Amino acid sequence: MRNLIALLLILSGSLSLNAQNEFEVFEASITELQAALDSGQVTSVQLVEKYLARIEAYDKKGPRLNSLVRINQNALRDAANLDNERRTTGTRGLLHGIPVIVKDNYNTTSMPTTGGSVSLADFVPSANATQVDKLLAAGAIVLAKSNLHEFARGITSISSLVGQTRNPYDPRRVPGGSSGGTAAAVAASLGAVGMGSDTCGSIRIPSAFNNLVGLRPSKGLSSIYGIMPLSHTQDVAGPLARNTTDLAIVLDAVLGFDVRDEATQIMQGLPEFNFYHQLESVSLQGLRIGKLTSYFERGDGRVTRVIDDTLEQLEGAGVEIIEIEIPELNSLTSRSGLIGHEFRNDLDQYLAMFSNDTLGAGSTLAAIVSQGLFHEAIQGALTRSNTATFNEEAYQIAYGLRQELRDTLELIMTEQRLDAIVYPSIGEVQVFTGESQPGNNCRISANSGLPAISLPAGFTNNGLPVGMELLGSMLSDAQLVAIAYQIENIADTRQAPSTTPPLVNGRVPLPRQGSLTVNEGNIRLEANLSFEIDTNLLRYQVLNSSPELGDLYALTLLIDDDDIAGPNDPIANNLIGPATASAEGDIFASPALRQAITENKLYFRVFGQGVPESGVTGLVPFDQ
Repeated sequence: MRNLIALLLILSGSLSLNAQNEFEVFEASITELQAALDSGQVTSVQLVEKYLARIEAYDKKGPRLNSLVRINQNALRDAANLDNERRTTGTRGLLHGIPVIVKDNYNTTSMPTTGGSVSLADFVPSANATQVDKLLAAGAIVLAKSNLHEFARGITSISSLVGQTRNPYDPRRVPGGSSGGTAAAVAASLGAVGMGSDTCGSIRIPSAFNNLVGLRPSKGLSSIYGIMPLSHTQDVAGPLARNTTDLAIVLDAVLGFDVRDEATQIMQGLPEFNFYHQLESVSLQGLRIGKLTSYFERGDGRVTRVIDDTLEQLEGAGVEIIEIEIPELNSLTSRSGLIGHEFRNDLDQYLAMFSNDTLGAGSTLAAIVSQGLFHEAIQGALTRSNTATFNEEAYQIAYGLRQELRDTLELIMTEQRLDAIVYPSIGEVQVFTGESQPGNNCRISANSGLPAISLPAGFTNNGLPVGMELLGSMLSDAQLVAIAYQIENIADTRQAPSTTPPLVNGRVPLPRQGSLTVNEGNIRLEANLSFEIDTNLLRYQVLNSSPELGDLYALTLLIDDDDIAGPNDPIANNLIGPATASAEGDIFASPALRQAITENKLYFRVFGQGVPESGVTGLVPFDQ
């Protein structure tokens, strides 16, 4: 992929263009991009170049997000055509010339669609997904296809084709799934906005884990034709975005009736949703939101405390928070899932429908499983699906419980006069890569077909994003997005990941260097430190040249500022132990440590022979 990006940049002459154009795509919204395009400050070709430069810097280097599967080799050509169209006939709308990331389970005839699996590495479907066609018709540019949890069968985003995607807020951790590649790429500004799919949390969990906003729409709001299925009854698809305005713009472009998706019949005869123009249609004053107590009680306190703080802000803005309980909820959600019933037949039918006579090894699920063409992380799920016998009676029972679940939820919303129900999108923090992710609250929306939006609630003390979810009644999607828009305006919880900052002259910012020398009592030592922004690592080398090595007990970094590190926060990182000649290593920087380095408020303390018991303290100066 790096070679392809480099070639695209060279062919386009991007080095000179980037030098001449100072427009910054980092964290830029669709409306900001359009304003720059309309004013002539930037072209769509240049936007593509700038996103490609960020992909080159951060996807396989630096934090190594590994969020993308393929770059669209025609992206620059498409951008040039849209630039010409802008000049000659005008724009098609707010998505004209905007680079978009698309999850690699959306059909694209210009690139393979793999589901993240080596079994489909070269599978080019015979038709685009409906939502892809709608994006292209709106003037969007498909910049790249993003990684996902293979076949969307999990929530940590690991696949046999490209491996593990990492979270830009902490690359040691997972980005959620299955749309984790889309989420990581959008959070890191590798594209303006991204497309995902959600069968049970796959838009909402990555949104929560990457400080994004994502809507699981009412079933049938938009078409899933041409999207690799997990369960056609539960599958929905749509955007993940850094703000609700971008989300609304894309929703307006992709929703609507599609004769090839029976579920979208509910859209016939309905008035237009107009997500973008309805953003200001809701006031927080007087809203009634039901707090689903059981989902808070079973969640990690680090997550629920952040959401509770946001709910307290909402109460201050006039929202009434009503604690609710639904005794039968767990029973209904646990018995109404359909993935196990539908996946095998749905996948086989999809592959047969779109094979274009080019599909080899991955012609059926049975063939994929028999040849072992998948990641071990989904072995259990694929094997169970492949060997399970379809039970019509069990299927009909589960299917019927979905309506009962929907009726139960809508009844309590009616009886309590609720505008929405709130709970954690996922009740646990992001696990480290390789671990199993607990805390999933996906079923309440996925199994009822009701819409739910995940929006940023804030951050844990160690800088991990937390999302909260609002569930609404059927087809209340525009109201949910409008509520999220108002919450976004007062809570102001969007923060860009520190590991993917703006490029400087097209390059990653240089590491910040620090050093210290100690010549006190019997202690002689030197230390060099280097803080790499894109990896979030503070690297160090320490040399103990004391006359007696044993005279040095410890060299510790600390933050002596309560505005950065509170009284209960850990503040010490020891670099070298007693009687040690030298040491080197790295420290993954906490938000407090990162801030101390940035603000030049990082100190050292030396303990040893010939110095006071409390140690000798000094400032570690870092260059600017």
